[in-house]
Parts: sequence; structure tokens; C-alpha cells
Amino acid sequence: MKPLKYQTQDGKSVIMDMERHDFQLDDLVERIKDNDHRLVALQVPEGLKMQALEMMDSIEGDSEAKVVLAADPCYGACDLVHDKMRMMGVELVAHMGHSAMNIDSGMPTHFIPVTYDGDPEIDPVIPILARHKAIAEARLAEASTPFDLSEDEAKDRFLDAVGRVAPLSGTKLGLVGSIQHLHLLEEYKERFENAGFQVEIPTGGARLTFPGQVLGCNYSGDDPSIGHYIFLGSGDFHPIGLVMHTGKPLALLDPYTGEASELSFDRIERILRQRMGLIFSVDEAKSFGILIGEKPGQMRRNLAIRMKRLLEKHGRKGYLLALDHVGPELIDFYPVDAFVNTACPRIAIDDAVKYAKPLITPFELEVALGEKQWENGYQFDEIP
Repeated sequence: MKPLKYQTQDGKSVIMDMERHDFQLDDLVERIKDNDHRLVALQVPEGLKMQALEMMDSIEGDSEAKVVLAADPCYGACDLVHDKMRMMGVELVAHMGHSAMNIDSGMPTHFIPVTYDGDPEIDPVIPILARHKAIAEARLAEASTPFDLSEDEAKDRFLDAVGRVAPLSGTKLGLVGSIQHLHLLEEYKERFENAGFQVEIPTGGARLTFPGQVLGCNYSGDDPSIGHYIFLGSGDFHPIGLVMHTGKPLALLDPYTGEASELSFDRIERILRQRMGLIFSVDEAKSFGILIGEKPGQMRRNLAIRMKRLLEKHGRKGYLLALDHVGPELIDFYPVDAFVNTACPRIAIDDAVKYAKPLITPFELEVALGEKQWENGYQFDEIP
């Protein structure tokens, strides 16, 4: 396969060696042959779309099936194609690069693992981890200190990524990664332990298939014994969510480039200040559009109805809006004062500046209405 060019966090162009990826198509082909499937849908994440046609050639060349590419944007294993492909006559969906979740799309789905043969040196990240461990040790020493906060102090706590989490019980290094690098975790656990760290590969809830796995919407593997994290992967999508959920220091080691970095608390504080501003901005809002995601792994109808009832309790109006895709051009024109997002949690966090009207999370609405308090710090919206 041809090399793939992508941008690092600091804007550098990097060539990704696609030959070091293992696209595991053999099991898929065997399943197609065993069941005599004639029409198969291939669904791939955005970063691999450029390679999709080569994959289609490979599948069709090794089987009797025809392959149709589900070419709409694919945001993860929560975003499975379903009834539209069934109506097209598709017998099997081949979903690449993600792991199965605790959801059922209503279509037979074969998940195709993708792994990357990376081997970055740990030396560049060791100084970062040492600083982060010192932060965790200081927090652990202060864990038993009670607090009685004024309103202003509570708001400061809301903005403080370190101060907002529950007290720690330990300072272990949590080792996590994106799906294509999870096979490296056990080896790197040993490497970091040899470097003097006590390492934990956390195991999360039913939405997470593998130990050490994190998703943009779920970080349920976090534990009080973990004081700081290292993420094996590229980009900052998963790291931002992990720090917002846990409030713990996070180092990054990129298997593609070998570069070591950290997600600064300054950056998270800027995001939290934006979130606080949005909470204040809906203080006088009278009407809200409540977004319900139609994607199989994002549909939280009960949460949306609870938000509508909560608004009614406070004398405000909520309108339930169901969408498969959420974008400014699809909602900004509605005559409401603000929106509450119960679809993919990252829509409100990552894309808030794109919308003309405030777009907030259910937790943020509860804070705005006085149902939850600043003292408990920011609570990242998750799908369990």
C-alpha cells in the first residue's frame, strides 16, 4: 500500500508507512466464503479512506463477493451502518479499525483489526513521566485535606484539571493506547517498569473490548490508584477526553514518529474556561433543542427525555431533535436559544466554536440550572 501523509499535533507533515500496518482481511474473506455472501459493505475510518479501494480489490479478488464502500464519514464503532445497507441488499458489514461495542446495529457485522508495528524508544518520555509522577505524589499527600469552598473557590476548582478529581489512593502509571497500538501495551508495561514506574493497564466497562483501550466517549478504566497516564498513539482526540475525564497528567508517545509530548494543563484549562462561558451563556435561555443521536452507539433517548423534563421543572422549553449527523448547518436555524447534546459527547467539546448558538452537555445544563454544583469539578460526558 502507498504511504499515507498526515499532520502531527504541532503541524508537521509525517509519512505513515502503511506497509507496517496489518490489515487483517483473511478472517473476513473466510467468513464471506463460508456463508456464500454476495454483497458486502466495507466501512473504514476516515484516516484509512485513501486505502479503501485497494482493500475492496483485495476482498473481491479473494472471494466471489462484490464490495460496496459505505463512504459516509465513520466516527467509530458506535457509528455502524444498519438499515440503509440492509435495504441495499448487503448481507455482511465489514467494519475496519475499531472493536465491537456493547451495541447491536441490526446488521451482521465483522470487525477487522488493524495493528501497527511500532517500536518507539521510551527515553524521550521518561522526564515527562517523572514530572507527572511528582504531581501525583503531591496530590496523594493532600488527598485527606478537607475543603469548604466559597463560590469563587468552587469555580476555580471547576477549572483546575488537577484539583477537580476525587482523591487518589496511589500514583501508578496508567498505560493506555488507541486500538491499533494495544498489542504493544504488555511489552511497554515491562519497559516502563524497568524504568522504575509501577504500571497499570486499566480494564474498562462493557463498551471497551480490550485492556488499556480508551474511546473518545468512554474512559471507564480509570482508577484512584492511577496517578498519571501515558498514551500510545497519535493525535490528541483521545488524550483530551482522558484528561478532561480524569484530571490527571498525561504523556504521549507516538508509535508513528517516536515523538514524546504531554497534554498541557493550560490547554485543558482553556477548554474548561470555554465550557464555563457556555454555562453562563445559557443562564437566561428559555428554549433548548435537545439533540438525540440516531447512530446505534450514540442513541441516548432516555437521557434526552430526562433533560426535557428537567427544563420543564425549571420553567423552560425543550424540543427533542433526532439526527444521524450533527452539524451547524443542520441545527443553527432552529428558533431556540441553545442546544443540549446527548449524541456523541465529543460534538459539544470539539466542535462548539462552529455553532452560532451555545451547545452544551447534559452535565453543563444541570450546572446552569443549579441541579449540580461547581465544587465537584467538571464532569466529562460519557456513554457507558
